[in-house]
Amino acid sequence: MQATLSEQEIVRREKLKELEALGINPYPAPLFEITHTAKQIKDEYSEEKQEQFKSVSIAGRIMSVRDMGKANFAVLQDSTGRIQLYVKRDDICPDEDKTLYNTVWKKLLDIGDIIGIKGYVFTTKTGETSIHVEQFTLLTKALRPLPVVKEKDGEVYDAVTDLEFKYRQRYADLIVNPGVRDTFVKITKMKNAIRTFLNERGALEVDTPVLQSIPGGAIARPFTTHHNALDIPLYLRIANELYLKRLIVGGFDWVYEFSRNFRNEGMDRTHNPEFTILEFYTAYKDYLWMMETTEQMLEQTAIATNGTTVAEVNGVQIDFKAPYRRVSIYDAIKEHTGIDISEMNESQLVDVCKQLKIETDPSMGKGKLIDEIFGGKCEKHYIQPTFIIDYPIEMSPLTKKHREKSGLVERFELIINGKEIANAYSELNDPIDQRERFEDQVRLMERGDDEAMYIDYDFLRALEYGMPPTAGIGFGIERLAMLLTGNVSIQDVLLFPQMRPEKTND
Repeated sequence: MQATLSEQEIVRREKLKELEALGINPYPAPLFEITHTAKQIKDEYSEEKQEQFKSVSIAGRIMSVRDMGKANFAVLQDSTGRIQLYVKRDDICPDEDKTLYNTVWKKLLDIGDIIGIKGYVFTTKTGETSIHVEQFTLLTKALRPLPVVKEKDGEVYDAVTDLEFKYRQRYADLIVNPGVRDTFVKITKMKNAIRTFLNERGALEVDTPVLQSIPGGAIARPFTTHHNALDIPLYLRIANELYLKRLIVGGFDWVYEFSRNFRNEGMDRTHNPEFTILEFYTAYKDYLWMMETTEQMLEQTAIATNGTTVAEVNGVQIDFKAPYRRVSIYDAIKEHTGIDISEMNESQLVDVCKQLKIETDPSMGKGKLIDEIFGGKCEKHYIQPTFIIDYPIEMSPLTKKHREKSGLVERFELIINGKEIANAYSELNDPIDQRERFEDQVRLMERGDDEAMYIDYDFLRALEYGMPPTAGIGFGIERLAMLLTGNVSIQDVLLFPQMRPEKTND
């Protein structure tokens, strides 16, 4: 059922009818030739270059109007920014008929309407670059008013901050909040910089399945669905790791994918059920090489995104310049709890969790308990980029055993601003060891751990053909985007974050 129309919405629909009665199509054919953008005009125009701007054509939304009788000023916003318009009655209506100005422009147009204009650029007495309008065309009549955003001297000081509105109506948020568009432009720059870094080094971008018969490659709770034609259950991808490693088996030396993943878990400021992971796998490399490569890539990406290695989040400056500190997970726990857990068994770890007031349940094995201790007591302390290295084997079912330290694996997590940004391994390529690790995960599943990993028999078969020594990593793209754009909520770096359905259909 459609919601009741507001007074303004009713008025706009009446204006729509008046426009149609005047023979004006409020939604004409889409072609409108654009020669300039607002940013281009403001960046490039000068009085010395007047001749180059004697005829400009631009389109965008009306964002404000100041009526001065036979003339008025308006602000037009396109995809690049805003520019002032000067509209004079006798210029757009040179003949006796002044309907286009007196009726259409002054009475039937509204804030939010999309128009195309033609005219010439000049500088006002106050020094503002503006367009003197000679022709205008209504391109789209907006039937819903934009949220009111207060401005003073060209500065927004009352931008829309209601989160329900911002995330549910992102299209309107992008119109009225100037900084939102900048965030997503930066995210595109960030992704392009990563692709450039990888492509220049010979990596190959690939695609792997989103619908999978086994939700492998990570420890997480999957979304389930059903394939009607095959009459089988399927899972939305929780990770693409096992497919990318199959490609290493097949002979590719370096592959990567920006993978849209889905995990049926909680939502908060750093978690969304649908998110993007960048994973890449490189043959004949290890986790030590991966640390150096990660430092180089993130340093270059930060510069490409912001022009500097330093990003600021909530007043905290984070420097992506290499090299990054390296700390073993056991040393990190000892440093921040005062407890050495390196030789403890599962029962002792449960006691430590009780001592540290960390909740546990019977389904938690040794790896999960250590993860809870680190996550609850240590992770938040690592603000500058830090590699937490050399994890216990129980926490890492897909990772190669450490070449020197018994009971550990060659793994690191990159922690920045108190959150995991990347997870990397020297990949396990021993098919017998891998089978045993999978079986350990099944036993955890039988204990009630619904995030334990399934056995992927086809992946085991692939390993039996032989996978070369390989380094692999997964980056949380939204978490990295939060850091490089200065946002503290993952919802602010997702164009359309997941939300509950609205109660009304409108």
